[in-house]
Amino acid sequence: MKRHDIRVLAMICLYQHLLLDKDIAESVIDNFDKTLKELDDFERILILHSIEHKERFIEYINEVLEDWSFHRLGYIEQAILLMACSEFDNKVATPSIIIDEAVELAKTYCDDEAYKLINGVLDRI
Repeated sequence: MKRHDIRVLAMICLYQHLLLDKDIAESVIDNFDKTLKELDDFERILILHSIEHKERFIEYINEVLEDWSFHRLGYIEQAILLMACSEFDNKVATPSIIIDEAVELAKTYCDDEAYKLINGVLDRI
């Protein structure tokens, strides 16, 4: 599976977890058709590392949001930003690739203008 496709599934897992408070293990089984133990390193970074370090990442995001806060964002935008922060944290790709992927996800799955917010936040982190 391509990394972009993995990001899409990971975003869905985080979205379900954030919106529905769905158990992440259940979300992983539903979307990846594997258990948490079967996730590869990249999948773990996108999902588990994002959740484990969520509060720290929210602080980073809130520092660059102007007159806004993380919790006012849509759940898909939240999931995308958390994953990107986790990728930055683990240096899985260059910053430009991480930002490009996050913007692409936002263009596909968010409101029309959300990609601009995602780009602006990640560019400043």
